[in-house]
This record gives sequence, structure tokens and C-alpha cells, in this order.
Amino acid sequence: MRAVRFSSYGPPSVVEVADVPLPHAGPGEIRVAVRTSAISPGEIRLRSGELRDVVPVKFPFRTGFDAAGVVDEIGSGVTGVSLGDPVFGMAPAATRGANADFAVLAAWAPKPPEWSWAEAGGAAGAVETATRVLDRLAVRAGQTVLVQGAAGGTGSVAVQFAAARGARVLGTASPGNHDFLRSLGAEPTTYGPGLVERVRALAPSGVDAVFDCAGGALPDLITLTGDPASVVTIADFAAAAHGVHLSHGSPAGSGADPLASHALAIAVGLAAEGRLRIPVAATFPLGEVAAAHELSESRHARGKIVLLH
Repeated sequence: MRAVRFSSYGPPSVVEVADVPLPHAGPGEIRVAVRTSAISPGEIRLRSGELRDVVPVKFPFRTGFDAAGVVDEIGSGVTGVSLGDPVFGMAPAATRGANADFAVLAAWAPKPPEWSWAEAGGAAGAVETATRVLDRLAVRAGQTVLVQGAAGGTGSVAVQFAAARGARVLGTASPGNHDFLRSLGAEPTTYGPGLVERVRALAPSGVDAVFDCAGGALPDLITLTGDPASVVTIADFAAAAHGVHLSHGSPAGSGADPLASHALAIAVGLAAEGRLRIPVAATFPLGEVAAAHELSESRHARGKIVLLH
């Protein structure tokens, strides 16, 4: 089958589509014939070598966490799903490999009929991350939450999840994305110098929590909350030096991932209520994955970048 991988650090051109053996579902897992899968911004940083001292990788490195497709193999112990079911979900953290013709998933949920295949293929990682971080921040109704980098794939989902909890949501993005943020339920402002003053003008009584999807602004974000414990980042590896929690993906190595599956089930419910959409910035055929990496690396995509299989 075709699968995306890279065998050295470097620019997008090092990414290739290779022929690899078909994977099989282990206990607590399923395998899907993939219709769509997502580009992971974290893997862009891995491929470039930016994180080589923090997260070394073993080559060749198979890419992809998120996928949507049709169930074609069911591992032992799995119930509630049948061959042929349309689903979306996440690959095991230990193996990844969702950017392929067939992928093993450790967490999944039924594909909402309200979503296209492209939306479903870009959903799972953002949904799991948003749920994990908002849970750690204990975001609840009546609070004011700032999402830094709110127009990206994860930020746009985090805005909607926080709003669904009843929080007031502020979001940073470039001015051209402000109407987009309003459509998601956030009050927009711009990032960069003067952030503290702009946010305080919107929320004079303060910000209860910050979800940082962009990186590079931790001192300002801490100033806004008054407490490093009220800031969680998924993008800034200087977090520890500031006393801020850096939230990584699911710790599951292989097999079922019940916490992620719970997050996906919440997403299905919100989608049915018309309260969650998955913004898709662009789609690319699997064979044009290098171009998809180039767009992701630009950090100007509004929403998820999705591969069509």
C-alpha cells in the first residue's frame, strides 16, 4: 500500500510516498481503508529537524495521526463497530502511519453525517487536543478563555469546544481571520506586541485561562492570567522555563485509547447539534503531500490541511 514517510530531516521535499506492507489491527484497534487523513503540524516540526533534540525520531518515519475511512478489519476485544462502518479517529502514538491507504486506529467514533470526508479526516487530533487541554484548564461556563492562534486547525476547534462549555472565548489571529473567528464564536484580536493591552481592553476583569496553540508569547500569556498554571501550550517548548505545562498528545502507545475515544464521542454529539465544524484550509491528493507540508510550514493555513486518498 502507499504510505507517507521521510528518511532524513529536511525541507518538504524529503517527504515521499512509499510502498509499505499492509498493517493489521491489534487488540483494541481497528483498521480502516482511508478516505482522508490530516497533516500534523507537530510532524512538520519533526521533519524539519527543529525538534531533533527534544523528540528524536527513528527513520524511516511514518506520518499521520488523523484519518477517516471505512472499517475493514477489527481487532480482538473491539465491540460496537462493524466492517464497512464509516469512522474517523487517531492512529496509535507509537506507530502513527495514518497518511496511508490503510491505517490502524486506536481511538475512533462514527463519522458524523454532517461532516464531509475532508472534515472527518482532519478532526480527531484537534478534537482530542482541545478536550485534553480544556480539561486540564478546567474550563467551564462563565469563564473567559483566550485561545492564542485561534484560526489554525486545533485553535479553531478549541474555540468551539470552549464556547460549547459556556465560556466566553477570545481568540488571536491575523486581521484577515477575524470574521472567521467570529463565525466560530470567538471575539477576535491580533497577536504580537501589545497583546496584553488589547486583551485587557476586551476583558477588563481578566482572563481565567489561556490555551496557546501558537507559541512565542508565554510571558504575555502569563501576565494575562497572573498564574503560569492557568496557561497550557501545545506549541512552545520553552514552557518549562516559564512554569507552564506543555501538553503532548495521547500517551497511548498501542491498543485502545479510551480517553481519546471519549473526546471523539463528544465531537459527534456537538456535530449533530450543529455546534462543531472542522475548518479545512486545503486538500491535496496523497501524491502531493510535499505541497501540503509546504502550506502547513507557512503557518498561514486557516484550519486543517487534508490529504485525499
